[in-house]
Amino acid sequence: MRDTRGFTLIELLIVVLIIGVLAAIAIPQFTSTKERALDTAARSDLRNLMTAQESYFATNHVYVTVSVAAGGSASINGTNDFAGYSATAAHGATSTTWCVNTSPGATTPGKILKASSC
Repeated sequence: MRDTRGFTLIELLIVVLIIGVLAAIAIPQFTSTKERALDTAARSDLRNLMTAQESYFATNHVYVTVSVAAGGSASINGTNDFAGYSATAAHGATSTTWCVNTSPGATTPGKILKASSC
């Protein structure tokens, strides 16, 4: 009589195949979720910049020119004139750049958009 403990090679191959299919589904989903989180962080940095600009303007009646590395993860560059300012933010790990423009000539002043739309 043979000892029947353990797994057969077919059973092990089926388990490896199932794990491979699950990994093929999960890894792209994780990458997409990570990119959305980084884009959200860049947009949040722009919102914080807008709040700071308006607060500074209320006190000094001029917008400030800034170049900030927000938490080491996103860069924000702004230019200004008395009537408004524009700023962009991007995270180094994604290809999307976000922008906001509050100048009078802007098509959608004060709205955060992808840089290609500014």
